[in-house]
Amino acid sequence: MFSEDFFNLLLNFGSDWKVDKVTVNTKSDDVDVYVSYIGLTAECPESLELCGIYDHRTNRRWRHLDTMQFKTYINCEVPRVKSSQGVKTIKVPWADNYERHTYLFERLTIDLLKGTKNQTETSKLLRCGFNIVNRIIHGSVKRGLERRPKNGIFTNLSIDEKAFKKGHSYVTVVSRPLTGSVIDVCEGRDKASTKALLENIVVPEQRDNVETISMDMWKAYQSSVEEVFTKAKVIHDRFHLIKYLNDAIDKVRRREVKQHEGLKNSRFALLKNKENLTDKQKIIFEHIQSANYQVSKAWQVRENFRKIFGSHSTTEALSLFIRWGASVLKTNIKEVIKVAKMFNNHLEGVCNAMVEGFSNAMAERLNGKIQEVKSVGRGYRTFKNFRSAILFFHGNLDLYPQQ
Repeated sequence: MFSEDFFNLLLNFGSDWKVDKVTVNTKSDDVDVYVSYIGLTAECPESLELCGIYDHRTNRRWRHLDTMQFKTYINCEVPRVKSSQGVKTIKVPWADNYERHTYLFERLTIDLLKGTKNQTETSKLLRCGFNIVNRIIHGSVKRGLERRPKNGIFTNLSIDEKAFKKGHSYVTVVSRPLTGSVIDVCEGRDKASTKALLENIVVPEQRDNVETISMDMWKAYQSSVEEVFTKAKVIHDRFHLIKYLNDAIDKVRRREVKQHEGLKNSRFALLKNKENLTDKQKIIFEHIQSANYQVSKAWQVRENFRKIFGSHSTTEALSLFIRWGASVLKTNIKEVIKVAKMFNNHLEGVCNAMVEGFSNAMAERLNGKIQEVKSVGRGYRTFKNFRSAILFFHGNLDLYPQQ
């Protein structure tokens, strides 16, 4: 059915390798291609010495690209050479010696994973075990991280959290705010794990080059950044600042809705941007504003805060923030006063957010993409698998094996 010459032409492993035999099993739809080394000498993989063939290992089998509907395997009794480093197995041109799949099979697996974002579906398409696909994800991420420049210069960083499992189980994601690519991930969001992650990402001699770090007000993140990047400017993310105010508005609404029927079904009318309101929500919103509820005053507090963004300097931002804080106190609304006091406790990072263009907006989009990976993959039981999946799909890594 398939000739040796046919596979010699297709595989093209070089003049030192020859296809000796091809067997076909029509019951299991398998093709086994048997390859031998015909050269008289070979290079030692460690010393690079050219040595005579010492002996051969027992037959090894590698999964290759399918030949039509047949799963195809490369078989070889790989030669060993005896060099100054001892007896060593030579390198084969189609795979890494410690793997049981070829480079081309791995490239196809990576392409399919990028399309499906699901390891189980990929293994079904390839008709192979889940463990093979999982091993390829881990191996390609490890390869991609090793190919990254060891002394890369980072000027802007984003730090964000992502829920990992049910309950209070989180991972910390460090990314680039301009591109949204993940740099690395650690388990947990405590100070020790966050600090270790940051120290691993940026070598000591490059830490002074970090200019801005965008993040929320989580204390562990704040402490870690202050210790690792002593010269970096902390920017509390605009998204989270507005979210705190939105949460306060919703708390006021829930408190007032017990006394005012007109506030029922008004949540989205108050939390969405005015330009995004539906016609029905616009009517609800206008009613709330005209009724002069406390929640309408809380909404105005948020809008006044938004106006501070785009300040020309931190001095201007500070002046506007102080004025805003005074107006919040006059509302006598405990929910928004609590948020204003929290902002005041993180004054530098908040004022920086008013001036700087960097934010966690890209990190928040990335958070959504990571959620998609998590949902399509139907969750991840271990942090190791979750980290590899995040870096595989969103680490902007050079994943492919190079022959």
